[in-house]
Amino acid sequence: MKPLRFALTPGEPAGIGPDLSLQLAAQQQPHPVIAIASVELLSERARQLTLDVRLVAVSPQAWPALPAPAGSLYVWDTPLRAPVSTAQLNPANAAYVLETLTRAGQGCLDGHFAGMITAPVHKGVINEAGIAFSGHTEFLAELTHSPQVVMLLATEGLRVALVTTHLPLKDVAAAITAERLERVTRILHADLINKFGIAAPRILVCGLNPHAGEGGHLGLEEIDIIEPTLARLRLEGLDLRGPLPADTLFTPKYLEHCDAVLAMYHDQGLPVLKYKGFGAAVNVTLGMPIIRTSVDHGTALDLAGSGRIDSGSLRVALHTAYQMANSQLPTE
Repeated sequence: MKPLRFALTPGEPAGIGPDLSLQLAAQQQPHPVIAIASVELLSERARQLTLDVRLVAVSPQAWPALPAPAGSLYVWDTPLRAPVSTAQLNPANAAYVLETLTRAGQGCLDGHFAGMITAPVHKGVINEAGIAFSGHTEFLAELTHSPQVVMLLATEGLRVALVTTHLPLKDVAAAITAERLERVTRILHADLINKFGIAAPRILVCGLNPHAGEGGHLGLEEIDIIEPTLARLRLEGLDLRGPLPADTLFTPKYLEHCDAVLAMYHDQGLPVLKYKGFGAAVNVTLGMPIIRTSVDHGTALDLAGSGRIDSGSLRVALHTAYQMANSQLPTE
């Protein structure tokens, strides 16, 4: 069996992504992890942090078969477009950031990597460079020709997927159509099986309105859209519970017996998850033909180069990618 290799993109070069990548080298990983980044950037940041990390050059012509020893980091050198000053954004390096993502995503598609792990990017500075960019998820969905993707965040004991993501609250109800809800639910169900190795996923579905509409007195979306869609999918064998009121769904009575929660909008499901596991949570993109996990935080420019960062979310993102890749391996 060929070794599982993973790509790591450090994200915004002026942020904490390079710091996190270097911290990764402190302990040997169970699989080869290859940072797709500038060797110059990582060398300079290591000096700034006074970290003794050996950067080992690798490339598609010479992929490593074994994990890097503790204190070493594999790097597929990707040149910067401009010098980097820690904590200072520079639109000139936007193309560099996108090249690292393209190399990682295409490498997954081509079978070089079993999955990719992303550190945070800064959307604003990429847009300032004149490049239309709305985020990792949308960029990778286009790269992989994935018509519908689903955002799932996970921490110990809880997975939350979203029907809608970054929308103003006033637009959420109109975006929850039967077609969208069905697509998202199917993707969540299929990837819980195919990427998490859960044979028969049990999914709890939130209602949109307070008290899940309270029989139509607090909104009709549950009656008109959510309940009929779930009923159709149940006829195909999907184990879906709901729609349930979100204020009672996130309690042990329900969560102890489910594999994922499907929330209708961003701030319905994610505050609970981040309260439970902030700093130890992972963002997973479902619906793509590749494995992609990410940290659950931003670029933290003010902490870059300080040595005062917590790499807990990156470690969770790495181990989640390992688990997902291993769950896809054929069993004897």
